[in-house]
Order: sequence, then C-alpha cells, then structure tokens
Amino acid sequence: MSRSLNRVQIIGNLGADPELRTTTGGARVATLSVATSRRWTDRQGQPQEKTEWHRVIFWEKLAELAERYLKKGDRVYVEGSIEYRQYEDREGQTRYITEIRGREIIMLGGRGEGADFGSPTAGSRDTEHGKSQGAKDDYEEFSNESLTPAGDDDLPF
Repeated sequence: MSRSLNRVQIIGNLGADPELRTTTGGARVATLSVATSRRWTDRQGQPQEKTEWHRVIFWEKLAELAERYLKKGDRVYVEGSIEYRQYEDREGQTRYITEIRGREIIMLGGRGEGADFGSPTAGSRDTEHGKSQGAKDDYEEFSNESLTPAGDDDLPF
C-alpha cells in the first residue's frame, strides 16, 4: 500500500489580527490570514511581485494562543495540511473554501520573537532562544497530538 502526504509549510505575515470564535459544539477556532509573496524580474527587466493570501485555521489551545500572542503584521511560520470545504451561503449558493489546518506556528518576529506553539518540543527551549518565560509557561505542556480534535486521523491506513 502506498502512502500519501498532505503537508504545508509557509512563512508569511498576518494580514489581520486572528479572529477567534467558538463553534456550536464548544470548540475554539482561530482564523488567520497569512500573506506570502514571490518576487522576480520579468523579461523586460522590470521587478514583479505576487502576493498569495492563505486562510489558516487553528483549533482549541493553539487558537487561544494565536489570539493572545499574534497581531496584524507579525511574521510567522505555519505548518499544517490543506483542507477543502464547501458550504451553502445565506442565498443558497454553494461556496468553496481552501484552507490550511494549522498544526504548528512559530512567531518569527515582533512580540515574543521566536515563540514556538504546537511543536512537540515547544517546552524544551529556554529564554535564550527568544521566548519569554511567561509565554513558555502558557504552551510548554502542549503537543500536536494533544491539540488534534478527537476522531481526526490523517493516516491513510
């Protein structure tokens, strides 16, 4: 049996503060808008740039941490998987969404520079690596596995 892989890694800047909401089932969800840019020179020698916007979703504790520590403009590393959803809007039209289900986030600049949320080794780094002790206390006990909602299994077998 062959395996498959759905893994996304992006580095970009937040276009807005994280939006935190609670589902009808009581789960906490944070939505982030992350911009990544690509620059190149065209055939006429003119510099060009294209920015892509990515919708990133974090659940439960990572959602709360994103709301607490992340702000518009922050540079972040996000790791997760791509998910495709569809829903019906208020007018009855079918809408499609592509999003990244975040499993890990690392702050690359700004407040709490270098803070790592969701990593299995998050609590193993110390303040010399850019984390404040207060932030470390908030997330050191969490791992990717403990933040995945029950019943979610990415394994293809």
